[in-house]
Amino acid sequence: MAQQITNDYDLAALKIIPTIGRIVAIDPGTKRVGFAVCDEMQLIARAVEIIERKSWKKLLVDVRSHLNDFDAVALVIGLPYNTDGSESAMSAEARNMYAKFQLSLTIPVFFQDERSTSYEARGRMWAGRSRGDTKNKKVDAEAASIILGDFLDRLDSARRS
Repeated sequence: MAQQITNDYDLAALKIIPTIGRIVAIDPGTKRVGFAVCDEMQLIARAVEIIERKSWKKLLVDVRSHLNDFDAVALVIGLPYNTDGSESAMSAEARNMYAKFQLSLTIPVFFQDERSTSYEARGRMWAGRSRGDTKNKKVDAEAASIILGDFLDRLDSARRS
């Protein structure tokens, strides 16, 4: 049976993130990883791209490249839960990524609950599609932008408390 966890991490830990600077988020997957970034004021998240996941080394190079390109001050990793709040097999993979990024990066790394973000992303993509559009291929990047938007809301709440 999967262990039930919550997303109630110490809100004080979020306060180490500078108030100015971009934050990058990823929607981890076994085949593709979606990337998103926010503006320097940390108000608006936008999808960037997806990359094919081939190896840990390539993923680390790609993530570092995005962090450098955007001069990011933090990385957010989507943590997939089952709808009942229990962990899934992909949760273990996200936790593994988190541990490796913690060791490999010099900026703080955080989790954000990503339950249902792929469904919401598909809905957004479908609603904005025009005839013949291939946006559906970018659903992982859109999911990353939803993860980042949720994280920014959480960050704002932490700063107000």
